Amino acid sequence: MIGRHEHVGGAHFAFTDRWDGVSAAPYEQLNLGGAVGDDAGAVTTNRELAAKSLGLEPDRVVWMNQVHGADVAVVDGPWGSGSGPAPGSGSGSGDIPSVDAIVTTRRGLALAVLTADCVPVLLADPVAGVAAAAHAGRPGMVAGVVPAAVRAMTELGAEPARIVARTGPAVCGRCYEVPEAMRAEVATVEPAAYAETSWGTPSVDVCAGVHAQLERLGVHDREQSPVCTLESRDHFSYRRDGATGRLAGYVWLD
Repeated sequence: MIGRHEHVGGAHFAFTDRWDGVSAAPYEQLNLGGAVGDDAGAVTTNRELAAKSLGLEPDRVVWMNQVHGADVAVVDGPWGSGSGPAPGSGSGSGDIPSVDAIVTTRRGLALAVLTADCVPVLLADPVAGVAAAAHAGRPGMVAGVVPAAVRAMTELGAEPARIVARTGPAVCGRCYEVPEAMRAEVATVEPAAYAETSWGTPSVDVCAGVHAQLERLGVHDREQSPVCTLESRDHFSYRRDGATGRLAGYVWLD
C-alpha cells in the first residue's frame, strides 16, 4: 500500500504503490484517482485505507483537480466537506479548483498529488512550517509548476536552502519516448530533460528536469525514487496500460 514513508525533521513524505486496496481490474487494487472510471465507492474506501495506514484522518487530506498547468493554491483545510471522489482529476469535491500545486502552513493537514507516470513532487520546510505538493508531468514541468510552488512557499516564509524535496515513482527517461520535435521543444525550456530511450529513440526525462529546476532554485536536499512506473508492475502506468488507476504522494507537517 505505502511504498515509502519518510519522516524528516517534522515533515512526512509518503508514496503509494498499487496494492492492498479494493478496486477491481483494470484499477486493481489501490486506485486513488476519482476520475479514471473506477467505482466511486471503491476510491473512497481506498483513500480511507491509505490515509489511515499513514495515521491520517481521510478528511484531513487535500486533493487537487489536476490539469497539467502551473497554477498554485494556498490551502488551510480540505475543499468542501467530503473526501470521496468527484468529477475532475481525482478531486474530493466538485468545488476543487483546477491547480497542479497546493501549499499549506497548517500542520497536520496532508497534501496529496495523483500520478500514473507524471512526477509527484513533495516539498517541505519544517522550520518555517510550510509544505507543498506538485503534479509535474511534461507540460507542467515545462510550464514551471515546481518553481511556482517553491515561490509560493517562500512567500509564506520558507527558505529554499531548508526545503526538503522528494520525488516519487514516475516514468523514467529511458522509457518516456516522444517525437524528436517534442524533445527539442522541451529541451529549449529545460535542457536537463533531454534524454534517449534504452532503445535509442528520443525521450524526455521529466524527473531530471524537475530536479534541475529545484537545484537552480537552491533546493539541495533532494531525493528521487528509483521506481519507473512503466517498468514496475507494482505501480500504475497510464503510458503502459491506458485504463488504469492512480498512485498518490502525500506530504504533511507534524
